[in-house]
Amino acid sequence: MIGADDLTWIFGSSRSGSTWLLKMLRDHPGVVPIDETAIGHHLGVWRPIALAYGTSDDVPPLTTYDQIKRSNPDYVFSDEHREHWEPLLRDFLLARLDVQWPGQNGHGPRRMVIKEPGGSHVADWLLELLPEARLVFLLRDGRDVVDSWLDAYQSGAWGEEEGAYPVADHGRVAFIRWQSEVWRYRTETVLRAFERHDPERRVLVRYEQLLADTERELARVHDVVAVGATAEQIRATAERHAYVRTPAGERGSGKAVRFAQPGHWTETMSDEEQATMHEVMGPLLRRLGYDA
Repeated sequence: MIGADDLTWIFGSSRSGSTWLLKMLRDHPGVVPIDETAIGHHLGVWRPIALAYGTSDDVPPLTTYDQIKRSNPDYVFSDEHREHWEPLLRDFLLARLDVQWPGQNGHGPRRMVIKEPGGSHVADWLLELLPEARLVFLLRDGRDVVDSWLDAYQSGAWGEEEGAYPVADHGRVAFIRWQSEVWRYRTETVLRAFERHDPERRVLVRYEQLLADTERELARVHDVVAVGATAEQIRATAERHAYVRTPAGERGSGKAVRFAQPGHWTETMSDEEQATMHEVMGPLLRRLGYDA
């Protein structure tokens, strides 16, 4: 059966290159890839709902339902009854992942690598349940993340297939504020989890550096995943998955693979929209070393 030590979680923010990173990692025969379990969407339900950002004059701080209810002893995941439900939740997660675990192959170690940006707002919860797991913190400038989501929420874009919709012009500022809050919350949560996690089982990779020197940053990730990737394998993978190798018709505006251009938000957002992002994300961006 799969163990927590066999797991590597990729946490961070959606639209941070996690799909690209997982594609590169899955090239190695020792990696068993999982493209979003969506467990975070079930454990960490947002409060307030996104509608609040377009309808309320004074939106309360973003949090999750479990954080609001945890002191209520009747809540299924209450703090008071943690000793009873926590081991069951851990066992459930491992048993479910075991269904897709082929085990060791006799030719070196294997790791299940789980891309889970959409569950990053409960990254601390999941890593408390599974502290033996490895952590890849994929960090991207939140302004580019929001810009990418704006592109996905337009008519004919890839996001429509996953429940997105065209954002009206009058709704752009509210949408930008919501997405900025989500980036901030998820990034702060993963940062806390990262700081608490075993240093030998974690790595922080910036999207901007992964783009600029893919081979070097991919090697750093492989050091934590620990499936025995060689320098030659990593070099070949980085070359094979370079942005320029994506067919022209499969990249650009409205596509899941967009521009790979840090700072593109400066070309697409008004002064008001940029000010909204900086109001929400500015302090955290500066803390993380971004020019904001």
